Amino acid sequence: MPPDTADNRPLEADGWLTLRRFLPYLWPRDNPSLRGRIIAAMGFVLTAKAVVLSLPFAYKYAVDAMTVPSNEAAMVALALVLAYGLGRFTSVAFDNLRNIAFERVGQVATFNLAQDVFRRLHRLSLRFHLGRRTGEVTKTIERGTKSIDTMLYFLLFNIAPTAIELIAVGIIFYINFGWELVAATSITVVAYISVTRWITEWRTKLRREMNDLDGKALDRAVDSLLNYETVKYFGAETREEERYSAAAGAYAEAAIKSENSLAILNISQSLITNTLMAGAMALTVWGWSQGRLTVGDLVLVNTYLLQLFRPLDLLGFVYRSIRQGLVDMGEMFKLMDTNVEVQDKPGAPALLINRPHITFDHVSFGYEPERQILNNLSFEVPAGSTVAIVGPSGAGKSTIARLLFRFYDTQAGRILIDGQDIAGVTQESLRAAIGIVPQDSVLFNDTIGYNIAYGSGGARDEDVVAAARDASILPFVEQLPDGFGTEVGERGLKLSGGEKQRVTIARTLVKNPPILLLDEATSALDSRTEQDILSTLKRVAKGRTTIAIAHRLSTIADADRILVLDQGKLAEAGRHRDLLAADGLYADMWTRQLAEREQESQAAE
Repeated sequence: MPPDTADNRPLEADGWLTLRRFLPYLWPRDNPSLRGRIIAAMGFVLTAKAVVLSLPFAYKYAVDAMTVPSNEAAMVALALVLAYGLGRFTSVAFDNLRNIAFERVGQVATFNLAQDVFRRLHRLSLRFHLGRRTGEVTKTIERGTKSIDTMLYFLLFNIAPTAIELIAVGIIFYINFGWELVAATSITVVAYISVTRWITEWRTKLRREMNDLDGKALDRAVDSLLNYETVKYFGAETREEERYSAAAGAYAEAAIKSENSLAILNISQSLITNTLMAGAMALTVWGWSQGRLTVGDLVLVNTYLLQLFRPLDLLGFVYRSIRQGLVDMGEMFKLMDTNVEVQDKPGAPALLINRPHITFDHVSFGYEPERQILNNLSFEVPAGSTVAIVGPSGAGKSTIARLLFRFYDTQAGRILIDGQDIAGVTQESLRAAIGIVPQDSVLFNDTIGYNIAYGSGGARDEDVVAAARDASILPFVEQLPDGFGTEVGERGLKLSGGEKQRVTIARTLVKNPPILLLDEATSALDSRTEQDILSTLKRVAKGRTTIAIAHRLSTIADADRILVLDQGKLAEAGRHRDLLAADGLYADMWTRQLAEREQESQAAE
């Protein structure tokens, strides 16, 4: 079975493809109001640019008027200075009006992208999530979604306006100073862009290395903190610190290289721009010495070049940001492009259950080609009965649960519920029909009430209370100061194992499924708590089709039928007493567990 994979082509080659993937978020077809905001923002950009381009002439004529002292010249200079100040204010006002018009566009685009990624991740198979590190995935999503707002802003309000300004300044220089200054400016701009691009490409590789090391450092930190108790059990604080320190140290070295490369880029850019500034000013002074130019012309050239250098300096930052954004968004789009291994067939109907009868029909499955788990396995679970599945570790017990939920598709054979192949119905309807009480009862970092109500999207308060009562956890909740509003902590660590298990049972009761799957639901509990939970589970299982996957045989001895797996095959099947009488694998497992319990009892005494 092919694993979830993503496109591994180089990001440099896919830069334009990434940009094309990004453009629909910039210009949403189904939202004319946002497109109108973009048009309005561009209008403000062009107006502000027109004002900025006219300001140097006001400055020039004011200086020229001041070279001839007179009351009339003073009034003209004063008017031009006031116009210059008003123009600067107007350009700032238009820039901020542009931001106001565009802000909603950026936020909505970021929201839509984040929503699309989150939706996609929840549709990927269990294989993908078991093979991925949570810290790296969350960091990739964070960087990718944040980059869209930056790229929207730069593409619209820096790249296009800078190109317009370069053309306009070239025309003005040609009309007023001749082709020499235009040629010098053009050569400088080309050199500036070329150097910026070359160094930025180098920095992009360093940036990608930084991202990888940053993700590894975060992943190690998250993994260590999630396993806080395990670290304490083994006194491994120093080891964890060393692992994190190694990852963080590698990131720090990569960050130093990246920052040093930025310094080299800034020095190179400054050398190019200031060389043009000095040459252009010298050319203007030479023209003034010959009587062809005025003092105002020197001011005009200086002002235009300063205005031009500002977007040029920003252009280098913009280019770096866009390249870095393409890297970040490219990684995120690779997540979105990951193949969905388990998909509904086009037009697949919903699962309809009258009698929840389960059939495994010659099912074969392996997580990897060289690792076969189930081999031509067939069995049935009659409606309303309780069937237990036991066997040595690695026999395929938990794999049966994953296949029943269709976290994976079978390689051969079929799984039927009420005569319907689960591969031909919608996953949503299939999973709505099955409730599970797992061995590891993981809860959301929220309240007890929220975790119980999670079993059904439309659960009411009375449903939560009824489920808590049936799961025998209501007396415990009522004793708590905050009742159902009590926070359970990350993964439910503020509750004991038995309390977490009862919350999980209550959550399944709220779901009220016709099929119940108990995946070693009591193996992590002590004997007393186990017996209490077992009595609750037996009560909950009444009237439902139940599959109980178990390690402790004593917990399933009263099952209607027991299936014994060995190396992915059905080795034995029958009731408890019949399997003991057969003196086979089940009897051997029963004898071993009895001996282990006796040894534990003697040790306790």
